[in-house]
Amino acid sequence: MTKLRITWVKSGIGYAEAQKRTLKALGLHRLNQSVTHDDSASVRGMIIKVRHLVKVEEA
Repeated sequence: MTKLRITWVKSGIGYAEAQKRTLKALGLHRLNQSVTHDDSASVRGMIIKVRHLVKVEEA
């Protein structure tokens, strides 16, 4: 299964609370932090919701 590396690159300040909760659900706690997740439909949906705040690459 493909792994995705998600890096938080832009602050969530000024964005909807739902988007901030999505960052937490992805396991991101601070700016420039990276996490690795399996490529799944639910993770892709979360990435799409906060695509303007994160950078995604295959790991």
